[in-house]
Amino acid sequence: MISNSTLGVRAAGGLRADLVAGLTAATVVLPKAMAYATVAGLPVAVGLYTAFVPMLVYALLGTSRVLSVSSTTTLAILTGAQLALVVPDGDPGRLVAAAATLTVLTGAMLLLASVLRLGFAADFISTPVLTGFKAGIGLVIVLDQVPKLLGIHITKAGFFRDAASIVQHLPETSLLTLAVAVTTLVVLLVLERLKPHSAAPLLAVGGGIAASWAFGLAARGVSTVGAIPQGLPSITLPDLALVEQLLPGALGIALMSFTEAIAAGRAFAAASDPAIRSDRELIATGAANVAGGLLGAMPAGGGTSQTLVVRSVGGRSQKASLVTAAVALATMLFLAPLLGLLPNAVLAAVVIVYSVGLIQPAEFRAIRSVRRMEFRWALIAFAGVLVFGTLPGIVVAIIVSLIGLSSQVAYPNVYVIGRKRGADVLRPIDPTQKDHPDDETFEGLLILRPEGRLFFANAQQVGARIQALVAQYRPQVLTLDMSRVFDIEYSALRMLIDGEKRATEQGATVWLAGLSPNVMESLRTAGLVERLGRERLLPNARAAIQQFSKRQSAVAVAR
Repeated sequence: MISNSTLGVRAAGGLRADLVAGLTAATVVLPKAMAYATVAGLPVAVGLYTAFVPMLVYALLGTSRVLSVSSTTTLAILTGAQLALVVPDGDPGRLVAAAATLTVLTGAMLLLASVLRLGFAADFISTPVLTGFKAGIGLVIVLDQVPKLLGIHITKAGFFRDAASIVQHLPETSLLTLAVAVTTLVVLLVLERLKPHSAAPLLAVGGGIAASWAFGLAARGVSTVGAIPQGLPSITLPDLALVEQLLPGALGIALMSFTEAIAAGRAFAAASDPAIRSDRELIATGAANVAGGLLGAMPAGGGTSQTLVVRSVGGRSQKASLVTAAVALATMLFLAPLLGLLPNAVLAAVVIVYSVGLIQPAEFRAIRSVRRMEFRWALIAFAGVLVFGTLPGIVVAIIVSLIGLSSQVAYPNVYVIGRKRGADVLRPIDPTQKDHPDDETFEGLLILRPEGRLFFANAQQVGARIQALVAQYRPQVLTLDMSRVFDIEYSALRMLIDGEKRATEQGATVWLAGLSPNVMESLRTAGLVERLGRERLLPNARAAIQQFSKRQSAVAVAR
């Protein structure tokens, strides 16, 4: 038995690990949160609020033990794109009100999805499409921060026009601002290379503040964050007049928030952790966003990099997030005046260094090496973000995923089944003859195995494929191994009935093998069981081979 003292030691050890993890995560989360607020065109204080309220609420409600919930690169750029539509003049007061409305709407969408049990919706964006979407987002974010690195100003008008505008304004570059940015980039890159996921963002921000104070960078023309309100966030009520305009964007942001949270939670779950419950995660992230919006935060979700920090330094529970939230609170109460000295170029450098990771050429290559079709989906999603913008890019990503799913469902596999020579092993024949070239088929017997659900979208394709194979092999007996067909819809049922009649007219007898109870009942209701008779309904493909062999032997004896 385990003594109480042993349990106490373990509990103390776990608390100590969470304390260290929470403090370490804070050094990464807080600078990034402030930087992401600038990506969305919001004051840096909004980033601090987002690292406080949503993180605190999720820690109390979430099912992941280590997921760290705050702002992320993807959510920041999506938020900025949506706010630019409703507040084109960039008025700070209206931006904050619009951001609060957007965040509350995002939370409301997530809570509604939990009521409707739509947790599975996160799986509707395939990994290749998400890879392309995030790469596009990463490129957009990097380009968005370049003017801040150079100390220039451009009017945003889309990715390609923004790139052209930056080139036109290059002669206006502030060399001092560029020097600050380059120094920050070098420091961040060197520190991340020496010790990945360290407190590099905190050191960069601290160094930027110190340099700004020591050299009077603001007086020398280097843009700084400016005054940050000190104290607790105040209640910010949603602007009901903006609800209709912001609703489509909130839906897209909610989808990405939940997708990122689920992906990060699953990626860093230990074997001993409880399972991530999708519908409960909807409640947790939804409540986190509603509470955050009412207290001035921007949309939040589970961050992969910050969650990795928590896990890598030994975090074991959501106590680590509570510690990070406490550090955010202390920063708001005591360090706000110092943060006002921070150069915007430093924050831009932080954003770029931690956004470039969204662009994964190796992942594109891996997808291409395995599946060319999915590689094309990734490229379409990538281009969709650059051409149409970030929020429409979500729609493009979802449509591409659904088209990809539909194409796979519409063209199910129909395999010719053979037998491993010298063994009782049945398997699909490789048409290229690269694998298992010695597998044998059965003269006069053709065994075909369709796979998946047969329904109106694929019935004609399956029927045409079977008909082509029958014409190619010209069997005496066609056996359809239905063991991989779990359901058959009316259109496909008619295709099967008509196909059986056509095969009979062509001199081939149709047998059915491996029928599931569900499919058997459909065939019985349609009268096909009675038409075929029990002798043509077999338990599996092996029984078809045995029955055909006996039939051939009987024919040979009769001759």
